[in-house]
Amino acid sequence: MRSVIAAVLVFLGGFIIMVLEIVGARFLARDFGSSFHVWVSQIGVVLIALALGYYLGGALADRWRRLSVMGFLLIPAGVLVFLIPQASGGMIDWIITRHPEGAAIPIFWQKCDPVLGSALVFLLPCVALASLSPYMIRMATQSLAMVGRSSGSIIAASTVGSIAGVFVSGFILIDHFGLKSIFQITGGLTVLLGILCIGLDRKLAVAYER
Repeated sequence: MRSVIAAVLVFLGGFIIMVLEIVGARFLARDFGSSFHVWVSQIGVVLIALALGYYLGGALADRWRRLSVMGFLLIPAGVLVFLIPQASGGMIDWIITRHPEGAAIPIFWQKCDPVLGSALVFLLPCVALASLSPYMIRMATQSLAMVGRSSGSIIAASTVGSIAGVFVSGFILIDHFGLKSIFQITGGLTVLLGILCIGLDRKLAVAYER
């Protein structure tokens, strides 16, 4: 039961991260264009978030063995995602308007402005979501003899969720929903994921103690 719960949670986490990556690139394209640099920026920032999240999740898992810890990270992350359409405008405007009007933007900033924009909007939510996988590896592992199997299953479930996120966002969400609606749906799903973590906390804590 513990392994199944862990797999479902990390599947959802991987799904949400990849939706944010794909849809986020479309969102940034409105202000920075749809150039290759925008896609590189979004992919790079999400990879940075994954690295930071994996480290954070591992550190938290070593200190606490309660799933509610992840809930208290994911619920604020979901609120941030939900508010992206309303709250990100000022940050993006600052990046663009800090350059003198009418002057040519240096090549360096043409490449790095999308990185800055992506980091300001998407880094923190993706860090919180990425921290779920290492945390669940610790929660789902019953003994050292099962570390390989548990970690492999959870990483696989997260990756399958990411694959689903790529195709669902690319083939369904972008075609049938506006960006605002997609962020609201994704933010709500992230909040729901956090609530599930809090709701399942006691059950997994009891199982961990056995």
